[in-house]
Amino acid sequence: MNPRRKSRLSLLLLALLGVSIAVGLMLYALRQNIDLFYTPTEVIYGKDHKSDTKPQPGQRLRIGGMVVEGTVVRDPNSLKVRFDLNDIGPSVTVEYEGILPDLFREGQGIVAQGVLIDEKTLKAHEVLAKHDENYVPPELESQMQKVHQPMGVSAADLKNVSEKDQQNMDKFQQHLQQTIDANKTEATK
Repeated sequence: MNPRRKSRLSLLLLALLGVSIAVGLMLYALRQNIDLFYTPTEVIYGKDHKSDTKPQPGQRLRIGGMVVEGTVVRDPNSLKVRFDLNDIGPSVTVEYEGILPDLFREGQGIVAQGVLIDEKTLKAHEVLAKHDENYVPPELESQMQKVHQPMGVSAADLKNVSEKDQQNMDKFQQHLQQTIDANKTEATK
C-alpha cells in the first residue's frame, strides 16, 4: 500500500471513529431525557409481563390510563392532588402539585409525566387530559390491546362495547338481512 493510500485510509478511519464517538456521546446525554410510555399494568408487571422491563424508582416516564372514580384527593391548603390511574388492571397512584387541566375528572383518560417514586407511585410534573370521551391516545390504545388480549379482553371491551351489546347488534343485523332477503324474494315473484 502506497503512503498516500495509507494516509487516506487512516484519515477515513479517524473520521469514522470521531463520528461514532460523537453519536455515542449524544445518545448518552439524551438518554436521561427520554420518557418511556407505560400503562399502569406495565408499571406494575413490566412490559410484556417481563420483570426486567419494569421501570425502576427514580426513572422518568409517561403513564396513561383512566382516573379511578372515588380516588381523587385534594389537599385543601395547597394545589396538591393525589389519584389512582388504571387500565383495567392494577392501579398506580399519581401525585401532582399544580393546576389540573379543565377536562380532568374521575373516569377520564389522562397521561401523566413524571418520576416514579416507588413501584406504585408516580410524582407527576405534568398531567394532560384527553379532549374527547371516545379518544384514546394511539400509544395507549396499542399498549392496552397488546396487554389485555392475552387476558381475554376483546378490542370491543376496550371501546366500551359490551359482549351483550355486540350480540344484540349481530341479531339486529341478521334480522335486517333476513328482511332484505325476504323483500328481494317477493319482488322477484
